Amino acid sequence: MITGDLIRLRAFEPADADALWRWNHDPDVMRWMDQYYVNSLDQARRGLADRERNSYGDVLYAVEVIADGELIGLVRLRDAEPEIGAAELDIYLGEKDYWGRGYATDAMRTICRYGFDSMRLHRIGLTVVAANEAARRVYAKVGFVEEGRLRDAFRRDGRWYDKISMGLLEGELK
Repeated sequence: MITGDLIRLRAFEPADADALWRWNHDPDVMRWMDQYYVNSLDQARRGLADRERNSYGDVLYAVEVIADGELIGLVRLRDAEPEIGAAELDIYLGEKDYWGRGYATDAMRTICRYGFDSMRLHRIGLTVVAANEAARRVYAKVGFVEEGRLRDAFRRDGRWYDKISMGLLEGELK
């Protein structure tokens, strides 16, 4: 396990599929996420059980609260390339009771520290919908800086939104 101040990152277990399925069907949780095709709970369980094991190119971890063991979200470093020392980061907290309480910030710091220290990455990037101000604040708090804007790259409720490309270099983690 990889431990932060408030959370620990651990491998996903097949039993975690129920929480993932619930989060993916919650409109508040999915508000600023790319949409996926709806799957049944059984399909979600099989997908998690059949998922390839973590590797350098794609690591997916469950975010669990240290204090109570509650599974609250996920983090992922994907498309990692050792030749250039870069990866893309995905994160979301599905348990809304834990929003705004520092857990996302701690999860971001923890996965970035893991990426820089254990994976020897030099750069971690992500994209975020410009209107998702809460996520942008978390990313900036840990040191991510805006690198560019993708115009009209995300559609929700019949409206187009820009996406912002952000990056964090080794040595910039706050």
